[in-house]
Amino acid sequence: MTTIDLVWFNAGGGHRAAAQALAQVMQAQGRPWRVRKVNLTEVLDPTARFRRLTGIEPEDLYNKRLASGFTLGLAQELKLLQGLIRLGHGALVQRLARHWQATRPDLVVSLIPNFNRALHDSLALARPGVPFVTVLTDLADHPPHFWIEPGLAQHLVCGSEHAVQQALAAGCDPARVHRVSGMVLRPEFHLGPPIDRAAERLRAGLDAATPTGLVLFGGTGSGVMKRIAQALPATPLILMCGRNEALAQALRALPAPAPRVVVGYTPEVARWMRLADFFIGKPGPGSLSEAVQLGLPVIVTRNAWTMPQERYNTEWVRAQGLGVVLRSFGQVGAAVQTLTQRLPEFGARVAAVDNRAVFEVPEVLARVLAGQAAPPLSSAHARHRADAVAS
Repeated sequence: MTTIDLVWFNAGGGHRAAAQALAQVMQAQGRPWRVRKVNLTEVLDPTARFRRLTGIEPEDLYNKRLASGFTLGLAQELKLLQGLIRLGHGALVQRLARHWQATRPDLVVSLIPNFNRALHDSLALARPGVPFVTVLTDLADHPPHFWIEPGLAQHLVCGSEHAVQQALAAGCDPARVHRVSGMVLRPEFHLGPPIDRAAERLRAGLDAATPTGLVLFGGTGSGVMKRIAQALPATPLILMCGRNEALAQALRALPAPAPRVVVGYTPEVARWMRLADFFIGKPGPGSLSEAVQLGLPVIVTRNAWTMPQERYNTEWVRAQGLGVVLRSFGQVGAAVQTLTQRLPEFGARVAAVDNRAVFEVPEVLARVLAGQAAPPLSSAHARHRADAVAS
């Protein structure tokens, strides 16, 4: 049986969610594959030495920054991280090569950035001829050395036209660039059971008819949610706090004339999104794509605090007309007024986005395993590649 390894880690949560979604769909499709989810942190630190020395996992440093909302300076820190990865490249390759030699995968799929050169080189060393695929869990690359590594035998699965163009401009072989229709989302965002929204909203304590916002800042929440709630006292809100219980308690204590539902950690994010009319949050590719998939126009920000790999997402929102992009959530009241007054218009554009990536990626992997090239690029792709070569 063919063994496929899906490589993920816990920085931000979206990488793990993509691995879980793909594993679930491939199993449901009855593929003749053994799918293993490989946590890169455990491979690189099998004895959990970092956690024993510090009391936390390596990814917690990043996740705590997200929860606090203090993301200023992450672009510079990313460069430092990438420099350290390059400095330790030889050691990383050797350790990963030992892992591949012991576990013998037939295909390795990376769902993480920054480590793809080490993953590719170690696999080529330990298992020559075994294909290596990177599935971008961002709508765009943040070059250099984030997702796309020029010069490698790296298959790239891109969820946006912009990412495809970035790959071609970097000199990647078009036969290894595979276009899918969006970000990989869990199946429940595609196949959820029908619900009676009015009845479910009333049961949750919300008004059945008044436009309701869902506020979400990832699995650890963010302190900015309190400022948003205070700025929207008359707007019904579903406030998703994830594992941030202190934030949940603070939000429950806020007085507001409009109904509020404060939700802690739950696997039912899709259900709560189905009860809302619009989304407020950071422009992360996962939550943004989930909201759009379930028909919610969005309100997001772009400013110096926006993480560099997420800045393109706001351009995507503007270009597609999927919502409102603000400089700060100090303007959220006016944005909600604009969005709710034009909900049918925004909703129609959101409904036009058709993302089936979680079902398309297994088809891509099947082609790669069969040694087939990516489908021919469109004329737009070809023109872009010609322009890039000429320049």
